[in-house]
Amino acid sequence: MDVQNWVPYLIVLTCTAAILLLLGVRRRLLLDTVSLDPPASGMPIGNGQTIGAREEQDDYFASVTTAHGTAAVLADGISGLAHGRMASTLAVTVFIREFLKLEHIREVQSFFAKAAKISNTEILRNLKGAPGGTTLVAAVIADDLLYWGAVGDSMIMVFREDNFIRMNERHILESVLQERCLTGQITREEAMEHPMKRRLINYLGYENFKSIEIGSEPFRLQPGDRILLCSDGVYNTMTEVELEQILSKPISPHDAAEEIIEAIEQKRLINQDNATIVIVDNA
Repeated sequence: MDVQNWVPYLIVLTCTAAILLLLGVRRRLLLDTVSLDPPASGMPIGNGQTIGAREEQDDYFASVTTAHGTAAVLADGISGLAHGRMASTLAVTVFIREFLKLEHIREVQSFFAKAAKISNTEILRNLKGAPGGTTLVAAVIADDLLYWGAVGDSMIMVFREDNFIRMNERHILESVLQERCLTGQITREEAMEHPMKRRLINYLGYENFKSIEIGSEPFRLQPGDRILLCSDGVYNTMTEVELEQILSKPISPHDAAEEIIEAIEQKRLINQDNATIVIVDNA
């Protein structure tokens, strides 16, 4: 099927999300999975989302299945900066668009790099000098292999037999501080108490954007693995023990995602960030 035929569909997704947000929808912005025949697999996908205590929803996500595999993308627009929602929506749209152009799975690593570069350029063009940006995590699952790319502090994890296997690093100042601590440049206390330790040091929509982190080798999945993509509003609110209690239940990824979002909302944190999670089951 011609890739260009999917452009209107992506535009509709973007417009629908904006309308729902304007109507004050707090949670469960569920974007339909796009399927291209023949599908790579019938991989179950679930997602959940809450606006938290923020005035607007800056997270955005989508998934698509083609003959080459299933792709899931999640972006977290930077709260506190203008145009965070625009940046996250644009980044996800670009990644889905570029994945639809993929001709062979062996090109997946170049896909991550190309999509990130295009996203950064297009976001900067739309910002026109105004502040803004987004984190992004993207996963591609094909033939029991997980390929991934990430920039910023959103996370990709695999939940396997009650354990979390983290794929990407968080591109925040805390990582730099930890390295300085290990080399003796600063103390452990100075690293832990630094007021800016959660500041992003690399993201899309950044003039000095470096590159997207890409898994050097695909991660071999096992039956029953759950692939998680989540914004920091999830992992900064839920402990691994709390997530484990939900993810270990024999329930669908949709129900698991919904339960995680419900647990976040029940905490009623005053400064609760936007929280979004996408779960893909390797059945």
